[in-house]
Amino acid sequence: MKRTTLMLAAALAATGCDDDGGDATPRVDAAPADAAAGDAEPDTDRADAAPPTGRCADFAPERNLYFGDLHVHTAYSFDAWVFDVRNRPEDAYRFARGEAVQLPPVGPDGVGQTTVRLARPLDFAAVTDHAEFLAEIQACTTPGSAAYDSATCIGYRRAEGASVANFGLTLTRPAPTRFNDVCGAGRVDCAEGAADVWQRTREAANAAQSVGPTCDFTAFVAYEYSAATGLSNLHRNVLFRGDDVPDLPVTYFDEPTPDGLFARLERECLDAPGDCDVLAIPHNGNWSNGNLFALTWMGAETVAEQRAVAARRARLEPLLEIMQHKGDSECHPAFGDPLGAPDEACRFEKLRPEASDCGEGTGRGAMIGQGCLSRYDFARGALLRGLAQWKALGVNPFELGIIAATDTHNGTPGLVAERDWPGHWGNNEDADTKRLSDGTLTPGGVLFNPGGLAAVWAEENTREALFDALRRREVYGTSGPRIGVRFFGGWGFDDAICDDPGLVTRGYAEGVPMGGRLGAAMSGAPRFVISALRDAGAPARPGAPLERVEVIKGWVDADGQLREKVVVAAGAAAPDAGVDAACQPTGQGADALCGVWTDDDFDPTAPAFYYARVLEVPSCRWSAWACLDLEGDDRPAACDDPAVPKTVRERAWTSPIWYLPDPN
Repeated sequence: MKRTTLMLAAALAATGCDDDGGDATPRVDAAPADAAAGDAEPDTDRADAAPPTGRCADFAPERNLYFGDLHVHTAYSFDAWVFDVRNRPEDAYRFARGEAVQLPPVGPDGVGQTTVRLARPLDFAAVTDHAEFLAEIQACTTPGSAAYDSATCIGYRRAEGASVANFGLTLTRPAPTRFNDVCGAGRVDCAEGAADVWQRTREAANAAQSVGPTCDFTAFVAYEYSAATGLSNLHRNVLFRGDDVPDLPVTYFDEPTPDGLFARLERECLDAPGDCDVLAIPHNGNWSNGNLFALTWMGAETVAEQRAVAARRARLEPLLEIMQHKGDSECHPAFGDPLGAPDEACRFEKLRPEASDCGEGTGRGAMIGQGCLSRYDFARGALLRGLAQWKALGVNPFELGIIAATDTHNGTPGLVAERDWPGHWGNNEDADTKRLSDGTLTPGGVLFNPGGLAAVWAEENTREALFDALRRREVYGTSGPRIGVRFFGGWGFDDAICDDPGLVTRGYAEGVPMGGRLGAAMSGAPRFVISALRDAGAPARPGAPLERVEVIKGWVDADGQLREKVVVAAGAAAPDAGVDAACQPTGQGADALCGVWTDDDFDPTAPAFYYARVLEVPSCRWSAWACLDLEGDDRPAACDDPAVPKTVRERAWTSPIWYLPDPN
């Protein structure tokens, strides 16, 4: 497959353009997370009580904490089936609810030989298969279809490098076209075929919904829009609030620019008759050469026209995915504040540790490890760019909340445990030696990781309540552990609030939660309270303790410079905490942390954002666990490569709280 990577590079130049590797820790429900926040202990018998009319048994006005995965591919995706993945959406939802599924390598009977199961089910999930090629993959893998014996389909089923690359390269062209020998005259009606697969996707999500007042699982109808112009990632996961959705997904063939996607979603869903509601979630900024959060104005020239474009983007994209299988996109050590101290935590899970700087421009080729790297490829840079636009336009197009996900291509949502991780990409990653390589179809291999989870504070576990929480950004992401975090900002919190049993009640009454905006500046400076509880894990595999809680502030100073700083709000560096050579924990950390931080440098004229980052003590990375049992010729070079981290400092990132003064 190395040749495939080279073909992708050449084409870019031509275009010019525990059990079984599952999560081994028990579920963290609302009770521990609320307790971490200082709230009164909830009634543990609520699930057996009669729910309020039209509500779940665990309905909570001050909100429960739910964990899930909103980025999941199955055999309906062109880059999953071809690598021997046979799990379909219904299998992915079964897995999310705690049932076992099979993964490659496949045996002579075509069934996967590896069994995986989550020890702790998820609360919600969304299958987000690539909208592009839904019909083509169905036609190519169904004997007797009108295109089954076409050259494209034969090459695809054989997993021939050039054929597989051709599918991906189609999505890099500015004016993409479908394969004539599949969708051409006398072949397959690809619109009809895609509608059929989309209907089955919807049916799988609807069937997976929990029934009755227990409300133990939610499945969203969703898909992935997969623009990759010039091999720069522009992908979005498109998530619907209910089952009132368009008849077909919007594909890169339909709209080869994100602005076109936004216009279609607005016209066909948000502004259409009925109850359709939708949001788009950009991901993998670290693969975008500065393009994912670039400012595009669709020909708008006046401030009023640009304001309208920015407002539409803010309406449709309230979130970003900060981490997944293909690396972390919070920040990069190359782009820190030149006037501030380096943020060493920005070295976490970097897919591209080094690259040339795009500056204020953009590049191409990041999906195959080429081209420049931009500060706007990362959440912190995008958030800062949004503040600058607020000053210029009075609208912030990047007022983005934060989640994380897996981007699994195995139909295994939430499979994030570092130990015994079986990979996320079919037979590309079905053995330790493959996972510990330099990569196959794309550069990655040992630099990939198990991905993360989305955490949502919602009144109950329903599509409506979870979606509304996503839209208001009362959500956060973790790198895998189920760390419980509350984050409030306000003007009057006192130092004793961490000891107050009514912390959560006060947080909502006296301030705003993560994802909110602080009101007009009052006397003094804003204060922030952050409360975090470790993921306890299971007796056999406990979660790691917490080390510290930080607040990251970004702002635009009086000279128009984009600034950032990191402050410790609770806990401290724990130099003795970590792991030994056998991956056993050493030293100590904290079970819970709570702190109050005041922005003593607050300028009421400067727009700013604040988000919290919760860091665990170091624990063994998946690659270190895999290398423990490999010796001699079975031991890949990556096991002894000093550039490959042996440990990770797992973490959670909250959605920001914004202060946006009048721009005039």
